Amino acid sequence: MTAAGRQCGDCTLCCKVMAIEELAKPASAWCPHCAPGRGCRIYSNRPTECRSFSCVWLVNELLEEHWKPSRSKLVLTTSEDGLEVRCDPGFPDAWRREPFRGELREWAISGETLDMTVVVIVGQRMTLLTPEREFDLGIVGPDERIVRELDGTRVVNATVTKASDLEQ
Repeated sequence: MTAAGRQCGDCTLCCKVMAIEELAKPASAWCPHCAPGRGCRIYSNRPTECRSFSCVWLVNELLEEHWKPSRSKLVLTTSEDGLEVRCDPGFPDAWRREPFRGELREWAISGETLDMTVVVIVGQRMTLLTPEREFDLGIVGPDERIVRELDGTRVVNATVTKASDLEQ
C-alpha cells in the first residue's frame, strides 16, 4: 500500500540497487528489464520480488519529498533489525550529504534505544551508523550477520560473523 499521492513515476533506482533473485540480478547493477527513469519493460510479467517490493519513501508519508530515491540517490528499506539505506553506487556518498546525514543520525539515536539498527549499503559494503560513530563492516555476505557489542543500549563495537557461528 502506497502513501497517499505517492508513485514511483520516473524513479527506477530500486531496479539498480536491489538484488533480484528470480532474475539472478546482483545488487548495484541495472536490471536488464529496466528502462532507467522510465520503468520496467516487463511490468505486467515482472518477478514476484518486484511486485511485492515498495521502498520506505513510497509507503511512509512521514518521509519528506527529498527522500524520494530519484532525488536522494538512496533507497530506504526495512529489515528485521531496522533500517537499510541503499546508496546508488554512482553516488556512494549521497548518504553523507545534508539533510540525509543528520536525519540518519537522528534515526540512529532513536534506534539505539529501541534496539534497531541503521545500516548504509553501498554496493556490497556495509556501514553501521550509531549516534557516536560509523562502523565500516566491509563486504557482508548473505551467510554473515552483524554482531553488535553493547554497553547498555549504546553500541561500542560491531563485527561481522558467519551465521552458522551464531547458532552454536
